[in-house]
This record gives sequence, C-alpha cells and structure tokens, in this order.
Amino acid sequence: MTLYHRQLGKGPDLLLVHGWGMNAAVWEPLLPELAQRFRVTVLELPGHGASEAAEAADLADWARRCLRVAPLRAHWLGWSLGGQVALRAALDAPGRVAGLTLISATPRFVQGPDWSYAMPIETFRQFADALAMDPNGTLLRFLGLQVQGAVHARETFRLLRTELGQRPAASDSGLQQGLALLLNSDLREGLARLRCPSQWLFGARDTLVPLALGDWLGRHMAEVRIEVIAGAGHAPFLSHPGVVMDALVPVVAA
Repeated sequence: MTLYHRQLGKGPDLLLVHGWGMNAAVWEPLLPELAQRFRVTVLELPGHGASEAAEAADLADWARRCLRVAPLRAHWLGWSLGGQVALRAALDAPGRVAGLTLISATPRFVQGPDWSYAMPIETFRQFADALAMDPNGTLLRFLGLQVQGAVHARETFRLLRTELGQRPAASDSGLQQGLALLLNSDLREGLARLRCPSQWLFGARDTLVPLALGDWLGRHMAEVRIEVIAGAGHAPFLSHPGVVMDALVPVVAA
C-alpha cells in the first residue's frame, strides 16, 4: 500500500506530515510560500485522506510507510500525531531525516505515573469511546479542542473545517488506529538517540499539549530548539502562519 503523496516546488526537500483525523489539505495555506523556497512533499497518513488504512496501529509501520514515499533525505515537519510519526522515522532511519520541526507534538500524548505533561488518560478514553458512537461529531469536537483558547479560535476553526473537507474523509480504521497510536506511543527513551537537530513549536494556549513539555524537553535533549507561539492553540501554523514560517524557513534552509 502506497500512501497518497504529491510534490511541488524546488529546493531543499521538506516533508509535511499532518495530524490525527486530518489530511494533506491542512497545509494548503502554507504551500504557495513553501514551494517558492523548497521542494515540498505532502502525504496522507494511513487511513486518512486518500491513503488506505494500515493493517494495525503500529507507529514504526506508519513511519516506514511514510519513508517509502519521502525524499531520500529531507527535513520533516510533523504536526501532533504527525510529529510522533516523524520522530519515529528519525529514530529508525536517521540517515533519511536531516532535521525535525515538530508542531504541537509530544513523545507521549497521555499522562502516566511518571508523566504529567499530557492529557489525562481518562479524558482520552472518553474521547475514544465517543468516537465509536459518533465519529463525525467527535471529529468536530476535536477540531474545537485544537483551537480552544487561541486568539483567532473561530477563524482557525473555520479554516480547519474548510481544509479538512477538501480531501476524502479519514476512514473508521484510520481514526481508530490513530487514536491507538496516540494512546500507546511513548518515544521518551528514544529522544536521547536522536541524531538530527530538532525544533519544537508550541502554542502558548494549546489545551492538548501542555506548554510545560517544552521545559522538560530542554532538560532531556541535546540539539533541541524550543519556541512558544503567543496566542496560539494546537494549530499555530493556521492561526499564526507568519510566525511559524519565520521559525521554519531558516532551519530548513540551513
């Protein structure tokens, strides 16, 4: 199974990996400017957009599928779940990933006995249960969570919803597998093995990924750059595209 992907522009290679329940259309507002500077590859994760679902919820397998359609060596930009996939790819195929920009991403999405920088696990399970009963309604509520608290919340919500509707909807399998990955993936131990430089962008008002995670990363990682985007929620590249571009472009072009 080959993932949906397309390429545009010229220059250093940049790969974009979207988040849970989304598709490649979320990057459309950034693509005109990015394509003037880079050769951009956009893809759709298994079971999302036009990509067929994988056999199981396996983060390493999802990363391998992305690597098959990725340039031989590129800077990877991953948002939310896409950030975990990009991080897994960088750990498993270090020669293929020149650098990482991770937006609203985390090595572990849910809380645990030794991990407070995340969503409470019961809250997450309630969300997963609701998905089984009302997929469309739950996806819309998730869109609302992504913009909650942001200074441009209504505008960003409308943009997310509009962009999401431009591509095929995620399948039930894709949604369920993606949630399973968010629930079970824990990449904290792998961070010490990361060979490429990484840049982590956080929204100051993100309700899904606590801002305190940035402090933890700064204490536990080498070659890490942490940036906080004031007024942004979980989708800062949509609510604050200029700020994200200012942070991204010098890192990819370096």
